[in-house]
Amino acid sequence: MRRAAASVCGVALFAALTAPGAAPRPASGGTKALTSREASLIVAINAVRTLHSLPKLQADRRLTRAARSHSRDMLRHQYFEHGNFSARMASFHVRGHFFAENLVWSSGIMSANTAVAQWLASPPHRANLLSPSLHRVGVGTPIGSFAGFSPATMVTADFAG
Repeated sequence: MRRAAASVCGVALFAALTAPGAAPRPASGGTKALTSREASLIVAINAVRTLHSLPKLQADRRLTRAARSHSRDMLRHQYFEHGNFSARMASFHVRGHFFAENLVWSSGIMSANTAVAQWLASPPHRANLLSPSLHRVGVGTPIGSFAGFSPATMVTADFAG
């Protein structure tokens, strides 16, 4: 029997991709297009933010498309890293002043609470989750085969503010 595996990776890329002073576009899309796993993850993220007296993050369709694409690509090509995050945000036309990304994967079906707990246990991921500069989020949580495990859950959370 194989042991369960989980790995976490995060980056705080608080770099502007738009001109200084440019207003970010309002969040769009809401949660209608989210899968139940994705919606659960956003609920879990926002529960932690509420506990820390921070405003809830709004689901953003462009960030969601970027996160889903990245998670699927990692599964398809069997890697676990951020890659060219700023180019990905630009290719999905995500606007804002601040950006961040959290990644986590696990063998089996990972719950939203487990993903958030993994991120909270890591200072850089925790900083992303609790950043008051971030206002929007998109998540992707596809299930597939990864690193010899099937099923495996690959989670990407992209943030913008």
